[in-house]
Amino acid sequence: QVQLVESGGGLVQPGGSLRLSCAASGSIFSRATMGWYRQAPGKRRELVSTITSGRGTNYADSVKGRFTISRDNAKNTVYLQMNNLKPEDTAVYYCNLKVPAISYDLWGQGTQVTVSS
Repeated sequence: QVQLVESGGGLVQPGGSLRLSCAASGSIFSRATMGWYRQAPGKRRELVSTITSGRGTNYADSVKGRFTISRDNAKNTVYLQMNNLKPEDTAVYYCNLKVPAISYDLWGQGTQVTVSS
């Protein structure tokens, strides 16, 4: 059974950086589309970024130019490098694994990112 474990969240000042990691168990990772989503208090969960098995990437307009998603298939891990963080980036960040061909959709437990001075 596949599991996702996120790490790397924390408290950072505006303008700072964090790198989130999401490690997946199992052998499904290399053919999955991996994504990062976030949910701020009182708001709906929203897409931050995705990366396909072919390494095609997609970003929300609000994070373009500041966030970079990448993956290491040898380590079954996806990363989200977040630079120039803003208070509005404060949220719980969730890792997602999708394999549409087999209707597989899995979420991690979430990691808190707080941007505050």
